Amino acid sequence: MTETVYDCSIIELPRIENRAGNITPVHGTINLPFDIKRVFYTYDIPGGEARGAHAHKQCHQFLVAASGSFEVVLDDGKNKRTILLNRPFYGLHVPPGIWSSEQGFSSGSVCLVLASHAYDAEDYIREYDEFIRYKNYMIL
Repeated sequence: MTETVYDCSIIELPRIENRAGNITPVHGTINLPFDIKRVFYTYDIPGGEARGAHAHKQCHQFLVAASGSFEVVLDDGKNKRTILLNRPFYGLHVPPGIWSSEQGFSSGSVCLVLASHAYDAEDYIREYDEFIRYKNYMIL
């Protein structure tokens, strides 16, 4: 995997505005560069805690601050980049091969994740040293 943190992109989602409240529809392969196979969200994250801290071998993820705000720290083994998510109509596409973690959650924040694959423990790289070995192997 030769993906870098610069392959991670912010995508603006459609917004249908209404005086009674807004709605943002999301369609896999139309709004995102992958089909959606799994949806989950994290919430009630205590102050100072971080989430994520892993990479995927095949799974793409799209993160949205459905409520509140948080930062996503991206790492490709050589470069790091931090993205602030704080609007429910913007999301961050994280392709496979990128180490990512979420931090700095505001009170009441909700991180919505749309994923290209169903959960598979074998797809996760949970140790940073293993991630670096994986990236170096993929470059050869």
